[in-house]
Amino acid sequence: MDSGKIGQRIDTYMKMRGIGIEELSKRTGLDKDFINSMMGENVYPSLGPLLKLARALGVRLGTFLDDQISRDPLIIRKEEQKEEIMTHKGADRQATHKFHSLGRGKTDRHMEPFFIDLSPEQGNDRKLSSHEGEEFIFVTSGSIEVIYGKESYVLDKGDSIYYNSIVPHNVSCHGSSDASIVAVLYFPE
Repeated sequence: MDSGKIGQRIDTYMKMRGIGIEELSKRTGLDKDFINSMMGENVYPSLGPLLKLARALGVRLGTFLDDQISRDPLIIRKEEQKEEIMTHKGADRQATHKFHSLGRGKTDRHMEPFFIDLSPEQGNDRKLSSHEGEEFIFVTSGSIEVIYGKESYVLDKGDSIYYNSIVPHNVSCHGSSDASIVAVLYFPE
């Protein structure tokens, strides 16, 4: 899914709820310019800010990611996986995280499962984010670094980590090679 569609969905829910940019900024703690750029310039935020927007608008995170009819059981074949979200860091606008939703199509879900391709980041500016819920990550290739609070952990292929996401955290490549992970996020209602 392209980021423009996400911006359109946020705008739709803002109108439905009668919430303007100023009020949304207050409810989320996100800067008004950031919200405007996300909606108008197709700047896509990481999952932390997007979750804050979803909570402020009274919708689940998946509302911004899919609009398909729920099916049970949901099977996503590898060839059906689509890159749906990309996060960009730095002036070069190089994508550092490419998210593939593994829950797309199941509208009554309580978890957000993703397959994520990670690219090495330029520089060491690792912004920590926090939000309610829990996260589980399994490394399928390469190495990643997870900053969790004041600690840092390096995980290699086959390793996993499960943590409370209210603690400030960051997930990125470790070293100069690409990595991939399966991440499952749970957000309490």
